Amino acid sequence: MTEAPVAVAGSSRGRGWRRYRTSTFYLFASPWILGFLVLTLMPVVYTFGVSLTNYDGYSPLWRWVGFRNYIEVLTADPGALASMGRSVVFAAVVVPLTVALGTALALLVNRRLKARGVWRAIFFLPSVVPVVATAIMFRLIFNRDAGLLNYIMGFFTDAKITWLADPYAFYVLILMMLWGVGGGMIIILAALQDVPVEIEEAARIDGASYWRIVRSIILPLISPVLYFQVITGVIGSLQILVQPMLLAETSSIATSASVPSSTTLLMVDVYNEFFYNQRFGYGSAMLWLFFIIILTLTLVLQRLSKRFVFYQVESGTDTDKG
Repeated sequence: MTEAPVAVAGSSRGRGWRRYRTSTFYLFASPWILGFLVLTLMPVVYTFGVSLTNYDGYSPLWRWVGFRNYIEVLTADPGALASMGRSVVFAAVVVPLTVALGTALALLVNRRLKARGVWRAIFFLPSVVPVVATAIMFRLIFNRDAGLLNYIMGFFTDAKITWLADPYAFYVLILMMLWGVGGGMIIILAALQDVPVEIEEAARIDGASYWRIVRSIILPLISPVLYFQVITGVIGSLQILVQPMLLAETSSIATSASVPSSTTLLMVDVYNEFFYNQRFGYGSAMLWLFFIIILTLTLVLQRLSKRFVFYQVESGTDTDKG
């Protein structure tokens, strides 16, 4: 007698949830949907419209120029093409080094070490240091006249190297980006801790060495996480702006012209077009071309990932059907 009302109430709640679950979903998702429409989609559409004009940012006297800005970037502006090439080369160097070092550190701190938690904290802390503080630290180290590196080298030679000028500035920028490798280490470490211990123990019993286990078992099992690191690394490294500007010898947000040519990546070039040359339409065209480059690289990596990324549960299996 006492169970019937409970069953009726449960059935009523189930019918109510089924009745309103679509509207409830959109209600909970509405903050993200509105944010995407207002803060992402509308600016993207607006930027594309601006790229088809000669708008200078403040004058109402602008006119429609069609795809002239895109043609100029690709054919008449060698500086833009050079900055694009430098950005691609920079990403091609930084991303593999970042993923490799992050994986190596994760493998190191995942082993049974004394004070393992302390080592994890030491490797992770640089990644949470603000970029401005990191840039100031690197400028103090690599400064020509008062830098720590030239001071140490002074014991062996009288020559002072201008590290923050061409051609060394590019390599200093790479070192600065590698300073925050601990952030990727934490993500890879979480993936390593999800690797079944039984598989490693079985491989050891069969006589496999540690590096054989890493190469044939651990890396394939964590390959989805490594793929995620590569994708986010490529997108992030191609879009850096503040780091090369702050790392310049006389760096200031108001003097980006002092950035050495070797570290004048595309986003620095876009910054100059927007805020120095007042060419908002031309800068928007550069951003759209850069978006196409990033999208193309992402699609290529996604295509190549089918050969190198292994998922423990493949789509279309009986497990997925269940």
